[in-house]
Amino acid sequence: MQYQKIKFTNLGKSSFFPTLRQRVDQYFSVNNISKSGGSKIIYKALFMLSLYMVPYILIMSGYFSNLAMLGLAIVMGLGVAGVGMSVMHDAIHGSLANSNALNKFFGASIYLLGGNAYNWEVQHNRLHHTYTNIHEVDEDITGKFLLRLSFQEKKKSIHRFQHIYAFFLYSLMTISFLWKDFKEISLFNKMSKSGLTKPFPRNELIRLIVSKLAYVAFICVVPLCFTSLTFGQWFLGFMAMHCTAGIILSTVFQMAHVVEGVDQPEPDNSGSIENAWAVHQLQTTSNFAGKNRILSWYIGGLDYQIEHHLFPSISHIHYHALSPIVKATAQEFGLDYNAKSDFINALGSHVRMLRSMGTESLAMNKNILIEA
Repeated sequence: MQYQKIKFTNLGKSSFFPTLRQRVDQYFSVNNISKSGGSKIIYKALFMLSLYMVPYILIMSGYFSNLAMLGLAIVMGLGVAGVGMSVMHDAIHGSLANSNALNKFFGASIYLLGGNAYNWEVQHNRLHHTYTNIHEVDEDITGKFLLRLSFQEKKKSIHRFQHIYAFFLYSLMTISFLWKDFKEISLFNKMSKSGLTKPFPRNELIRLIVSKLAYVAFICVVPLCFTSLTFGQWFLGFMAMHCTAGIILSTVFQMAHVVEGVDQPEPDNSGSIENAWAVHQLQTTSNFAGKNRILSWYIGGLDYQIEHHLFPSISHIHYHALSPIVKATAQEFGLDYNAKSDFINALGSHVRMLRSMGTESLAMNKNILIEA
């Protein structure tokens, strides 16, 4: 397809974000605190990495039964998701620490998960965070196998059942890293012609290949060569780990952008979105923050997606405190602050959206996107 540069025209409410940014900066100034995660996030990062690596070491020890090792593989999956949401995510955004070296170090944890830092930075930081919920440009809602997550996506008869099988496909998210990152090379090169991205660097191709081989050795070759696991037993554990991680990560990310009340705007023929960027983020993002602070801690504050999309360079440990500031400022400017009351409410809203997208056309979009 032919990609085009997307522009935000800043029509109306353009003073919203400068006002909000001033108030957020004032919060940090008055309280004399850093926008990064500080020591709290470093300890959390070490915990999440341990949640992933300690079960791996215990499996490699060979001292446990097959059933126990399967349980350890599931714990590894919890660790994969925890590292992805609470460590790698902040680090590649540059918000984990004030030190670029520390951000790069912890950002490299994505290689332990089978992913690639450069591809994530382009696909997530640049494309998803800039062009949120815009079909063809935001890969989070575009071109998913057997899924229709955008009203602009061509509807197929099988989509009517997607609310039933979607979560199985979600569970395969981290497994797809093994081949998806190679597909991104062609995608980024095509997008570069319109200025959406830069051409894929040759030196990154070498890093991509080497890191994938290292991951395969770490997760497959070493366990099979240095334990008594059969290939079938290893494969069961591999799938248990990745499916646990995949369903957690995919569900958390989808509940921020594919729920009732969230918009999927279309650029006009010139590639313009008639909104300021920050207003666009408000209209295409939803929170599901409730009273479950443990859940919020584990998922890296991603229940506060509005705050994250407006201030991705601020560590997630501050989102709970920033939320009232963002909400009050949005309401002052007459803007909706999309928020589901809790995880269960957001999950139900996402399932209803999956069902609607599986049966309804683009023309029905405005009638569907209402607050539950």
